[in-house]
Amino acid sequence: MDLSDRLAELEQRYERLQGEMASPDVAKDPDRLRRLGKDLSELGEIVAPFREYRAALQQAEEATTLAAEERDPEMAAFLRGEAETAETRAAELRTRLEALLVPKDPNDGKDIVVEIRAGAGGDEAALWAGTLYEMYQHQAERRRWKTEVLSASPSDLGGFKEIVFEVKGRDAYSRLKHESGVHRVQRVPVTESSGRIHTSTATVAVLPAAEDVEVDIRPEDLKIDVFRSAGPGGQSVNTTDSAVRITHKPTGIVVGSQEERSQLQNREKAMRYLRARLLHRAQEEAAAKEAAARRSQVGTGERSEKIRTYNFPENRVTDHRVKLTVHRLPDVLAGDLDAFVDALHAAERAEQLARDDGEGDVERDP
Repeated sequence: MDLSDRLAELEQRYERLQGEMASPDVAKDPDRLRRLGKDLSELGEIVAPFREYRAALQQAEEATTLAAEERDPEMAAFLRGEAETAETRAAELRTRLEALLVPKDPNDGKDIVVEIRAGAGGDEAALWAGTLYEMYQHQAERRRWKTEVLSASPSDLGGFKEIVFEVKGRDAYSRLKHESGVHRVQRVPVTESSGRIHTSTATVAVLPAAEDVEVDIRPEDLKIDVFRSAGPGGQSVNTTDSAVRITHKPTGIVVGSQEERSQLQNREKAMRYLRARLLHRAQEEAAAKEAAARRSQVGTGERSEKIRTYNFPENRVTDHRVKLTVHRLPDVLAGDLDAFVDALHAAERAEQLARDDGEGDVERDP
């Protein structure tokens, strides 16, 4: 079933609901009236642009036909311009309608927890992990998101063996959810005297932040250890037992925080990190039960999947999932990831629409 057919069905459903709303029986049932009003409102968000889209297509067709029949060159040119304007508007509306038909990700709207871990490459990998952290910090600044480090293990030469931070703000999950995977860098390390290009990696994982009500954590399932904070090389940076390590005994997940001087604050940060890890684990288990045909092909988000290469000598960044390459590496490292984010969203939307077409229309539950 193509896009227009699916939209026409939704329009018919919208009109049926309008008829029900006018029924005297519905007027006597406040609960049913409220449900119908909600359904109509949500369907109206699709039906209104669909009607505008259909009108734009008709305008384009009529203007094209009149232009072909018009003998006055100036009027024919005017009509062709009108047809082109209507076609452009129709294309914009179609893109909007495709986005509206894609089921919303239940995690959209959530804040996130981002994990960055140094991969292959030793000290250079740790430096690269630090560069990626700075890239996401710049992106957060551009979009006015707030960030807070939950846990960090600095490397002796700079960068991080691992860093975990929270990102709070509008569309944080939606804009960053495709960043999970292996980020590969090709550059001459600062430690390389011969000028040879090395390849190093860092792994990124994006986890939706969890509210207390989403994850049930029983106190008896936790083992909490406290110890003194340590800096690079293991030297003590705090004379009190303020660092916290929490082990979730049922799953074996271990999290920790030593960023604050207060044990209470570190414990609170570690618990936020633990809730995000447990929610992510539960969602992964649920997704694993779905049929392979219903899983996104844009990228699995697996930590072993190489998703992007940053090549310094060629000023090039390539996203391997959508085969997109840009030659403006400094802009990307300064937080300008929009080209990749938009391309990944478009690919995800196209894959979901194609999947729905292949499986037959599924009635949208407003």
